[in-house]
Amino acid sequence: MGLAAPERLFHPEDRVAVFIDGANLYQAAKALGFDIDYKRLLKTLSSDCRFLRAYYYTALLDEQEYSPIRPLVDWLDYNGYTMVTKPLKEFAQSTGRRKYKGNMDVEIAVDVMEVSTHVNHIVLISGDGDFRRLVEAVQRRGVRVTVISTIRTQPPMVADELRRQADFFLDLADLQSRIAREYQVRQEEARAANELPEDEVEFDDEAH
Repeated sequence: MGLAAPERLFHPEDRVAVFIDGANLYQAAKALGFDIDYKRLLKTLSSDCRFLRAYYYTALLDEQEYSPIRPLVDWLDYNGYTMVTKPLKEFAQSTGRRKYKGNMDVEIAVDVMEVSTHVNHIVLISGDGDFRRLVEAVQRRGVRVTVISTIRTQPPMVADELRRQADFFLDLADLQSRIAREYQVRQEEARAANELPEDEVEFDDEAH
């Protein structure tokens, strides 16, 4: 399993900003088999430091079509996150099916560079190797960078070059007890104590 995440993630004097690649975080948590409790996530990342803010990035279907993550986006917006969204781009495939694309890399990169002048520690929640150069540029400004993703999946969700470039790497799996929905944490604890057989576990897929 590796080492658990440290009890304190930051130094009390760290000025911290968090940047969350929403789609990447969702896929990593899904691959690890748990749901993120975003209230607990924010509490975990904002404790024991001089916290600035947490940015959450995601692409959405336009207002004319129902976007399944719209309720989550609205909830996050009212509960302490700074939301950065843009419409998904639609492409027609030769088969006639619709395909959507919503890359937020540029938005994340621009905001990280701008905010890096006001903080000394940036947390990037993403495994995208395209961010290695961004991390390097921020480090040249004297800013430490923590990357949060996971190597516990097959294949790993974090690019090796990004993990190596970061000053610190935290595996999402090691944060599970702090950021998963609490009913899942209780189930995991019960299962570990042989109180709950594997085949009796039921997960609620309902979103926030």
